[in-house]
Amino acid sequence: MTILIKNANEVITLKSAVQGPRTKEQMRDIAIVENGSVLMEGNSIIAVGSLTQLKADFPDLVKVAEVIDASGKIVMPGLVDCHTHLVHGGTREQEFNMRLNGATYMEIMNAGGGIHATTKRTRETSFGDLYVKTMNHLDVFLKHGVTTVEAKSGYGLDWETEKKQLEVTKELQATHDIDVVSTFMGAHAVPRDYKGREDEFVDLVIHDMLPKVAELNLAEFNDVFCEKGVFTPEQSRRILEAGKALGLTPKIHADEIEPYEGAELAAEVGAISAEHLLVASDEGIQKMAEAGTIAVLLPGTAFFLRAPFARGRLMIDEGVPVAISTDFNPGSSPTLSLPFIMNLACMHMGMTLEEVLTATTVNAAYAINRGHQIGSLEAGKQADVIILDVANYKQLQYFYGMNHTNTVIKNGRVVVQDGILLKNQLVN
Repeated sequence: MTILIKNANEVITLKSAVQGPRTKEQMRDIAIVENGSVLMEGNSIIAVGSLTQLKADFPDLVKVAEVIDASGKIVMPGLVDCHTHLVHGGTREQEFNMRLNGATYMEIMNAGGGIHATTKRTRETSFGDLYVKTMNHLDVFLKHGVTTVEAKSGYGLDWETEKKQLEVTKELQATHDIDVVSTFMGAHAVPRDYKGREDEFVDLVIHDMLPKVAELNLAEFNDVFCEKGVFTPEQSRRILEAGKALGLTPKIHADEIEPYEGAELAAEVGAISAEHLLVASDEGIQKMAEAGTIAVLLPGTAFFLRAPFARGRLMIDEGVPVAISTDFNPGSSPTLSLPFIMNLACMHMGMTLEEVLTATTVNAAYAINRGHQIGSLEAGKQADVIILDVANYKQLQYFYGMNHTNTVIKNGRVVVQDGILLKNQLVN
């Protein structure tokens, strides 16, 4: 199929001569084509420019293209949500009420809530039920303009349930329009029956779970929760290095609740990204900048937990490439709205309108090793394109708390039209 989007007020291309994730002032360069058009054929972008130019350069393709008139609207790359805990059983709204009454995240976790509560529900939920629930979540993401999602395991803490989560993710990658990128996070918490025997569980992850993940090709990345009371920096290093030896790229939940040298560790082990970073040290931020480690910031988590926000402005100014994500999960960020998260980043982390666009497209793509395929509108890249019901990109955050997505094109096919999901997943 050939598609021509014509006459958009603005086409935000994110095109740049920079190879790799954007830093500092590069994050403000979003490369706008005014009164622009986008030509796609199959699952690839052919060209971006004025309608006159596209007609002159590709007359045969333009002649046969299905035309979408984007007059009065803007066009940009599909959004990339590079940190979610997508596959899980149950919900935890009772903890929200506890938190409103003064309980802390760690107090809730130590009382049997938190990750352990979701682990219990995920273990009890069948593959089929997890699949249907997660499919519905992906539908909502898609309607909000998200075309690629990362999904972590970590609500099993035993092999059978971790495997079940990863297999649900793999099946959804094959059947849903959204691309789903898989991360193994068996080291999300220490199971209750391993309390006092934490190193034994680390050994189980390293010697039993990780080799099976690699052998079955169930994940591309390996993540660990490096946090006081969860996994120490040394335990985290062992898990990440073991994953690297098996071909799994390291990621790390770092410095979320207490400063714990997680950012420093991310830089030292060559992690593609460090995530959360609410209380990352100045030294850790500098080391990440030197190593080129992407900071995946999750303002929804700080908002929901009523915690201090990560120092996004400082990180950008220091040269750390920054991405932002929903951290969709049942306990600390139960939202499927990446546009709302973008607004929080502007309002509470000092990021500019342009920087949040970069952080949810090209930088987010690089955080999951997809920057060469998605995240910008350039010839040869995957045709993941969204059309938004605003007159210019500045209105995206000005009109906050709203979903402006009108049309979503995924892999060169219209999957959302006039805000309505077209229920024609690859397999159903």
